[in-house]
Amino acid sequence: MGKTHFETVIIGSGFGGLCMGIKLKEAGREDFVIVEKAEEVGGTWRENTYPGAECDIASALYSYSFAPNPAWDFKWAKQKQIHIYQRGIARDYGLYDHLKFGRTVISASFADGVWTTTFRDGEVLTSRFLVSAIGQLHIPKTPEIEGAEKFEGASFHSAQWDNSFDYVGKNIGVIGNAASAIQLIPELAEVADKLTVYHRTPNWIIPKKDRPYSRLEKWLGKKVPALGKLYRFSLFAQGEYFVWRIIQGKPLARKLGEIWVKSGLKKHIKDPELRAKMLPDYPMGARRILLSDKIYPAFARENVEVVTKGLDRFTKDGLVTKDGTERQHDLVVYATGFHTNPFLKEIDVRGEGGVSLKDHWAEGAQAYMGTMTDGFPNLFILYGPNTNTGHTSIIYKLENQIGYVVKLIEKTAGVIAVKPEAESEFSAEMQRRLKDLAWSKVDASWYKVGDKVPNNWPGSALEFKRRFKTPDWEAYEITE
Repeated sequence: MGKTHFETVIIGSGFGGLCMGIKLKEAGREDFVIVEKAEEVGGTWRENTYPGAECDIASALYSYSFAPNPAWDFKWAKQKQIHIYQRGIARDYGLYDHLKFGRTVISASFADGVWTTTFRDGEVLTSRFLVSAIGQLHIPKTPEIEGAEKFEGASFHSAQWDNSFDYVGKNIGVIGNAASAIQLIPELAEVADKLTVYHRTPNWIIPKKDRPYSRLEKWLGKKVPALGKLYRFSLFAQGEYFVWRIIQGKPLARKLGEIWVKSGLKKHIKDPELRAKMLPDYPMGARRILLSDKIYPAFARENVEVVTKGLDRFTKDGLVTKDGTERQHDLVVYATGFHTNPFLKEIDVRGEGGVSLKDHWAEGAQAYMGTMTDGFPNLFILYGPNTNTGHTSIIYKLENQIGYVVKLIEKTAGVIAVKPEAESEFSAEMQRRLKDLAWSKVDASWYKVGDKVPNNWPGSALEFKRRFKTPDWEAYEITE
């Protein structure tokens, strides 16, 4: 049957779960297991295999600071190479010995200082600490459209791409035009007979300036690590000192960003009507700022149609918009993003007294330092409420948060719980500061639940690092 009790159970083997395992090993706390629902590590970079899938954070920054990869092929890493990097990390740091694959968690409950984690097949593991490393972007969101069951063509979400389907020469409809859509649309446009893009809200899209790294650059990155660190900092600085200022609403930064976006529109899209459809009417930064070199040229192709009329229904042959126009499709792709709230949506988590986490967060998720929530002792949430970023690498934030969690674990011989007043004060600070930022300037986005922004950190990345450096022990109750 094997070992069933551990000091720490980690749920998920994406960047967060792998880093948590590495840092526990470095701290000499080898009694942990990483449970993963799939048969390999990787998280979102294992799941998302759609054409054109790549990161929108430069690869040198979208990797662990302690494990640089001078072998990146492109400035913006493609999905396959990111996944190769993750598997190499798991191998090089001895994490496969700690991994249990095919383990889908359905519930976790806390009692008498112990977390009990139950899996779909009935297996149960117990542990003193439980770490959620399942992230925010892993549950595909597919809109309900009338008549979807009648459609006789193929249809699937971008995060559930059917690699057996041959889309070359087909008539394709793509619903959505955000982060995943702007990567896959250019790839489909190259080979489709006709591509129709259905979208409602345009996005601020700045040029990516992607390019392959030369052999000399790779050689220098390998032989002169200091150059790699300097380059990584330069990428960090672009987000910290330019993009962050856009989100803050700084007039000069926002104006420069808007000029940059409009120059790309004007260069590639000559049709003034289409150009107007592509220009957002909300402040830059209020929704996720996107990066692409390819999307505007794709929209300008003769075989691509951009439709902004709302969708009404499916027919057996395709889609009908609200103006009554029907368009036939062989394939419909939902590039419609993910459920980001509530956090831990698919797991029934119960804390002290059997209280459900879903009920505890009924008015929106919150957690002290984005990591612990009142009534759920010894539970740590990586990439939790108010830790997301709109301008830098989430891996940078995960490293800082994980270092903080390891300090909490090392301090705790029994049970650690956050004080309710500490959580309330922290959450009030988050929402008060977020109201002044671009994310609060739109009625709805994936960052928001009503008037609350439960996802994002309201400060700079450097502030995040500073505040996660040393725990404020007054915020916690620690008992034997």
